[in-house]
Amino acid sequence: MKVIALTGGIGAGKSTVAQFFSELGANVVDADHLARIAIERGSEGFAEVIARFGEKILTNGDINRKTLAEIVFSDPDAKKDLEAIIHPRVQKLF
Repeated sequence: MKVIALTGGIGAGKSTVAQFFSELGANVVDADHLARIAIERGSEGFAEVIARFGEKILTNGDINRKTLAEIVFSDPDAKKDLEAIIHPRVQKLF
């Protein structure tokens, strides 16, 4: 089986190309979707993210992704911490 990774910036057309591959019969895995599942409310990942970053990142009980992004993209150590929580879980979901 061949594995193809789609990478690129925001608006680069990754989703469009992934949809095209899917329509051709390819299995498509959306890592962004898996990352959301890995830290959704009630999950172990969610609890770890809150333990690390605090309840200040919550809006109505859910992780406010914009607030979390502001933190991790301004602090390399925070980004590493978040990746250490999310990446192993994404691998398990994959």
